[in-house]
Amino acid sequence: MRILTALGTALVVTALGTSGLAAKTLRMADSTDIAAMDPHSMTESNTIGFLNHVYEGLVRYNDELQVEPALAASWEFVDPTRVRFHLREGVTFHNGNPFTADDVVASINRAADDSSPVKSNLPGVASIEKVDDLTVDLVLKGTDPIVLNYLTNIYILDKEWMDKHDALLPSDIRAGKENHAVANSNGTGPFMLESRQPEAKTVLVANPNWWDTPKHNLSRIEFSPIASDATRIAALLSGELDFITPAPLQDIERINGSEGTSVIEGPELRTIMLGFNYGDTLHDSNLTDANPLQDLRVRQALNMAIDMDLIQKKVMRGKSRNAGLLVAPPVPGYDAALDERSPADPAAAKALLAEAGYPDGFEVGFDCPNDRYVNDEEICQAVTAMWARIGVKAALNAQTKSKHFEKVLAGTSDIYMVGWATLPMLDSYSVLSALLHTKSDRMGAWNPGGYSNPKIDELTDKVAVELDQAMRTAMMSEALGLAKDDVAIISLHQQPLAWAVRDGVNLKVTADNKPRLWYATVD
Repeated sequence: MRILTALGTALVVTALGTSGLAAKTLRMADSTDIAAMDPHSMTESNTIGFLNHVYEGLVRYNDELQVEPALAASWEFVDPTRVRFHLREGVTFHNGNPFTADDVVASINRAADDSSPVKSNLPGVASIEKVDDLTVDLVLKGTDPIVLNYLTNIYILDKEWMDKHDALLPSDIRAGKENHAVANSNGTGPFMLESRQPEAKTVLVANPNWWDTPKHNLSRIEFSPIASDATRIAALLSGELDFITPAPLQDIERINGSEGTSVIEGPELRTIMLGFNYGDTLHDSNLTDANPLQDLRVRQALNMAIDMDLIQKKVMRGKSRNAGLLVAPPVPGYDAALDERSPADPAAAKALLAEAGYPDGFEVGFDCPNDRYVNDEEICQAVTAMWARIGVKAALNAQTKSKHFEKVLAGTSDIYMVGWATLPMLDSYSVLSALLHTKSDRMGAWNPGGYSNPKIDELTDKVAVELDQAMRTAMMSEALGLAKDDVAIISLHQQPLAWAVRDGVNLKVTADNKPRLWYATVD
């Protein structure tokens, strides 16, 4: 396999002086590889999180998930639809090129281009204007209360480098369109790409000229994708790896009980849920001229039949948090009064089906990934069995995440699993705009089933421009409550977050499940 080298290791020697701590190598593994080095080529969260070590935005989330300055030293609203960013002086890209306003303008235009897979992360941006070499104005289509949250995921590339390598437009991994930025990089971040061997190993080395004061003592990060849980854990326990993610729930006790390793756990933002096909007919069913999922009573019955207490105890080993809402407690718009999940009641569920005209149930397609979420296939197997008790015969189709989401987004699923962490917004507007709003040009990107509620649309549109935080929160809670009453999507749980480390690796787990290794130290 071809190894693509971007930078030599000689620079690492210089990097050792950036921290008062002895420099170390961190060997890490995830269950999947990063998709590409182009930060505008996909919206896959694991890849975006990893690339934040190489690339940076104007702002970033710190390890408390608070927005803080990054390549922008400060900013102010010149008027409600114009944000002026004052860029950080003295920043250089990994190849030595100076960071200027031209890079910001080119990068924002690249990310917002119609061909860009990440354009949905800039829904309120009308244009980007250079004021001078270290000042840019972001012009908005209207007031946008969470524009900074969006920008945490929009990374800045070097315009000169993009010009040289014909990469002024992003690649699109999903569409098979690639360019130089897919396998190479030139960012401003705390680490630089040394080599990339897709599906085998990606190596980063410390940036000796990073503008920030490093809190890490890492000279080198060696990342390997290891799909097999057993292989990943064995490598950690044998000392071949320092850090693995995720740590499978069934192995947490074993890891904690082994000498020299432990699991660091925390609650995750991601809510696991089941979406519905709202079209006139089902895709995989014995019913050819009707769609029972359009009936609220049927959706209520399906929800009522799921015993989340049993799934939490048996499938999730007591580590998940049952959810009555589509967002987690830390997310603005969450309302504890609405976050109640009633106990399973198969008898009442059967009665609702009979009332809806389906006393004997019906057949329906059920699509799930088997390698994306924590115990995803096992959850779906449990749900399938629970639905069978009320006469609903779900034909479970569990497959790899790429094929699963391809089918879901094509709108050919009847019932499907999806997880949503509200990132990069960290706001309920993420769920409202992407999953619940009637599908349109930039709304409903993850509403392939065609759900539509005019009142939710109205509230979502108001939330998008409301600057009063109390009013925004109230409207988001109202909209989420309407979706709950409508059983628009079945919320299951917030999945657990577990990373495993060897002793001496000091790393804080964050609810967005993105390791920030510029805070990590190795003893």
